[in-house]
Amino acid sequence: MTQQKFAAIALAVAAGLASLFAPQGAQAALVVQSASVGGVPTGVAYVNFNDLSLGQGGGAALATSGQSVQVNFLGDAAAVQGAASGLYAAPFLSNNNGANFGTPNGADTTTYLTSGSYANVANAAVEMILPSAMMYFGLLWGSVDNYNFLDFYAGDTLLGTISGTQVTASANGDQGAQGTYYVNIVSDEAFTRVVARSNGYAFEFDNVAFNPTNPVPEPLTLSLLGLSLLGLGVAARRRR
Repeated sequence: MTQQKFAAIALAVAAGLASLFAPQGAQAALVVQSASVGGVPTGVAYVNFNDLSLGQGGGAALATSGQSVQVNFLGDAAAVQGAASGLYAAPFLSNNNGANFGTPNGADTTTYLTSGSYANVANAAVEMILPSAMMYFGLLWGSVDNYNFLDFYAGDTLLGTISGTQVTASANGDQGAQGTYYVNIVSDEAFTRVVARSNGYAFEFDNVAFNPTNPVPEPLTLSLLGLSLLGLGVAARRRR
């Protein structure tokens, strides 16, 4: 073996070892901090989507912080009201968890968002681009199904996904008070956009909250019926 060939092989082996033992990209842990029929934190920004036009136009939804969330609809996702048989049904508000959004208890009579069906229409989803990097996200998640998914991104990098089964073990699409949860999600890595998608009709939600740091839910949350501290970490893709 010539000296040149030996040197080339040595460099290749060294490069391979360096790649093998190099530190890998950090993984984000998304945690369902609480999921209950109440439990909205205080001191965060709130957006109720009532200033969006019905249909698939999307647009900027103004939050209480004065910032806007850009909402984009893909496939057959849309801003809707009421219900359409086999397609979507309004979330149900309980224990005054709509108070910070100007919504009373009962079926949601205001504008809410529905993902459409990813299985029936290509790439159907609701995309929400947040005004800056956030560590907390909350939403009123209606008729939770096991085929509902919430994807968290930093730019184009997927950090992780929360599914309906991480909200409740009985994610069976119950359209009543016990099927709608206010879900508080925290991350150990900042995200800039959130995508709601569903493998069937549909993923309905309203009354989103967000914050650049992880808020502490109000003490009332601990006594609410149906409180579920799930503490489930989500395996996320490594950074690209």
